Amino acid sequence: MTDKHVLITGGAGYIGSILTSELLRQNYRVTILDSLLFGGEAIVPFLHHPNFHFIKADVTEPRAIRDAVKRDWQTPTAVVHLAAIVGFPACQAVGKQVSWKYNFDSTKMAFEQASDLGVERFIFASTYSNYGLSEDGKPVTEESPLNPQSLYAETKIASEEYLLAQKDAACAPLVFRFATLYGLSPRTRFDLIVNQFVLEAFTKRELIIYQRGYSRSFVHIRDVVRGVIIGLEAEQNKIRGQVFNLGGENGNYTKNEIVDLVLKRMPEVVVQYKDMSFGGDMRDITVSFEKIKRVLGFETTLNVDDGVREVLFALKSGLIKNPTDDRYRNAQFIVQ
Repeated sequence: MTDKHVLITGGAGYIGSILTSELLRQNYRVTILDSLLFGGEAIVPFLHHPNFHFIKADVTEPRAIRDAVKRDWQTPTAVVHLAAIVGFPACQAVGKQVSWKYNFDSTKMAFEQASDLGVERFIFASTYSNYGLSEDGKPVTEESPLNPQSLYAETKIASEEYLLAQKDAACAPLVFRFATLYGLSPRTRFDLIVNQFVLEAFTKRELIIYQRGYSRSFVHIRDVVRGVIIGLEAEQNKIRGQVFNLGGENGNYTKNEIVDLVLKRMPEVVVQYKDMSFGGDMRDITVSFEKIKRVLGFETTLNVDDGVREVLFALKSGLIKNPTDDRYRNAQFIVQ
């Protein structure tokens, strides 16, 4: 019987479902706490696994984690906090009060419960959206000033500040600022730029692109899962109270370069560029991943071309039957 036990909030989602699969493969015990907002099909295959446990609960409930542990085998050694209203369009859709409740209040409650239970480490899923725009054009590091351009980023920054203020607590907080994810998962999302581009190119033979020259940073979901597991297994003195950008230098692209990778596999697609100004996620940045490589030895293994290929294969072969269904999106609108 393993003593490695991870509780994942939001574990039935895009990242959580594939993280659960990999942790079980590596002989962890896994408890998922999820309200199943997007359904639970992604975790059905794990239900009969002896090391898997599922609790349906809303992470904003004050005793959600305590009650989950009370009904489970043992106190987890770590909590991975993924549950959130993810992305600026989703936050705009639900409004300020709900966004702060799910993205900040729930983080604070989850950490407090984890600390009270004697959990050893708390991994928080944050975002490189927090940097907003790079003022000097240089790659942003973990020390760069934060310049949120959206309600989503504001809630994540507030959560980070709360957790980093707890760095001397018995439960060690660790913050990962994820680059923009892409790739397939048991609960795939098609409201992420790379996946969305491939879907629209395949189904419409057309792409409409906004902010064409803007730079973003991208990371494959499998590399994110690898990074989180490294965070679970690293010596505590390396991760306590630390922030790491999670991605790789080869993930820094302009939108034009992403379009070129899509056109390489679907050259018949027509591309239109449009100008658009709006109050939202105006990111135009390149990200440095030197710290995570130096401190944790993490490097990415997949690139955007790999992601384009796998998503296109899933669509062509019919692996995902209704990719435009709402369950594959956290929000209906993204800026391309």
